[in-house]
Amino acid sequence: MYWNETMETMEPARMAELQKNRLQELLGRVYRQVPFYRNSLQKAGILPEDIRTLEDISKLPFIYKQDMRENYPYGLFAVPVSEIVRIHASSGTTGKPTVVGYTKRDIGIWSEVMARSLTGAGVTKQSVIQIAYGYGLFTGGLGVHYGAEMVGASVIPVSSGNTSRQIMLMKDFGTTAIACTPSYALYIAETMRDMGIVPQDDTAIKVGIFGAEPWSENMRQQIEQQLGIVALDIYGLSEIIGPGVACECLAKDGLHIFEDHFYPEIINPVTGEVLPDGEKGELVLTTLTKEGMPMLRYRTRDLTTLNHKQCSCGRTMVRMSKILGRSDDMLIIRGVNVFPSQVESVLLNLGEVSPHYQLIVDREDNLDCLTVLVEITDNLFSDEVRGLETLEHKIKGQLHSVLGITATVRLVGARTIERSEGKAKRVIDKRTI
Repeated sequence: MYWNETMETMEPARMAELQKNRLQELLGRVYRQVPFYRNSLQKAGILPEDIRTLEDISKLPFIYKQDMRENYPYGLFAVPVSEIVRIHASSGTTGKPTVVGYTKRDIGIWSEVMARSLTGAGVTKQSVIQIAYGYGLFTGGLGVHYGAEMVGASVIPVSSGNTSRQIMLMKDFGTTAIACTPSYALYIAETMRDMGIVPQDDTAIKVGIFGAEPWSENMRQQIEQQLGIVALDIYGLSEIIGPGVACECLAKDGLHIFEDHFYPEIINPVTGEVLPDGEKGELVLTTLTKEGMPMLRYRTRDLTTLNHKQCSCGRTMVRMSKILGRSDDMLIIRGVNVFPSQVESVLLNLGEVSPHYQLIVDREDNLDCLTVLVEITDNLFSDEVRGLETLEHKIKGQLHSVLGITATVRLVGARTIERSEGKAKRVIDKRTI
């Protein structure tokens, strides 16, 4: 199913022409209206008319999250504040939050790309969708909400938290689709088991749209098995628009980027060089149509790959792989690059432990050390020390094979790692405390 078949199946050459025209219009607009961009382009010795092809975009300077903080709150807006109808902001865990502004037209674009995302996931006018992302300054809940209303689905705007109530509403209201973080989906499944609820028998849920944190194929399998649903990945970030920048269709063969609105590049995160299809690097995005706060070559820090081949669903839009990590979340331990997703893959491949884990990085005698806390399931908990030691040794060996470093593995009892109703806290880096 398509929401906007004309755009979603557009012939690539026509899409490229549309993107070029929108890029040139964008450059002229930000040069006139945003002092930051005008100064940045002048410093690089570039005028808007110098960008004649899509490939020329690589000549333009990048924008970073730090630039947003330094221009807090409205310095990157391209319209007067009187034309901004919505303001969102990041959580602001360090210093000032990053602020984004939307015009009425921007809200319409956001609703459109979310409608495409949900339709590709099988959500229709007959669906009942439960939105368990947070509402408020966070873009997650409201972004999905507006797209679902555009599709015509029945929306349950429950927000995050109060898991037993979430489950009650899911049963009583006949929820067929849920949107939340993947780690919270697993927490819902765990709580259902504790309540004696069998999702396949006691609920009508069929599909989940999960995002806001990286998650592996193994975690997808865990969610699908435990909830009896199809689990799909959605990608977005508030700096660009929020959820709906890209989303998987039911083919589950990459996330379709809605490239008529968001132009993607993959770069080498160290050199900034643009990389070809299939090579892993950092995703850079340009908003081709946003009015309120356009972003020109924004470095997302998310690591992924691009694939321009047509999907089996018929969509021609470029696809990105699931996020493989973040260039700035990467842990460097004794000179080795480590991503939490690598550890997650090892643990879930074993199939003998729960999908809840935590990485603790510390420094002892001036040497970095990694401890992996792994939660075992109720049926594995045993007083037989030898059996637990054997499992720890097995996990340690697998981690060494994948990571190239030795980690300490500690098995902990079921439900002892703190649960999250938002993004899971996977890493505690004591070297920075």
